[in-house]
Amino acid sequence: QVQLVESGGGLVQAGGSLTLSCAASGRTFSSLVQGWFRQAPGKEREFVAGVAANGYSYLADSVQGRFTVYKDAIKNTVFLQMASLEPEDTAIYYCAATPNFLRGSSTFTPDSYDYWGQGTQVTVSS
Repeated sequence: QVQLVESGGGLVQAGGSLTLSCAASGRTFSSLVQGWFRQAPGKEREFVAGVAANGYSYLADSVQGRFTVYKDAIKNTVFLQMASLEPEDTAIYYCAATPNFLRGSSTFTPDSYDYWGQGTQVTVSS
């Protein structure tokens, strides 16, 4: 089992910044793939960013140029740096992980991930 704990959410004005963190503990796999998803009220959970086991990172088009994702391999913690936040970024942000190799569209699919954090609320006011 892998436990994921997110932190860093909160209320911020449009144009502001926040950094989320996701710490993994328990049975951590050397090939753990970690990702960030978000879910706004009335909408489906959507992919935001991810980090492969080798540190390669990837972002959804909607956050390119504004968000950065990276992993501290020693601490097994993934960070999501969010800048130039917009009201449309308001959602519950979830950290997810899987020990499986992901390819193509499976990377962006919530069902591909086996472990989930409890979520952290991010609210961006206009």
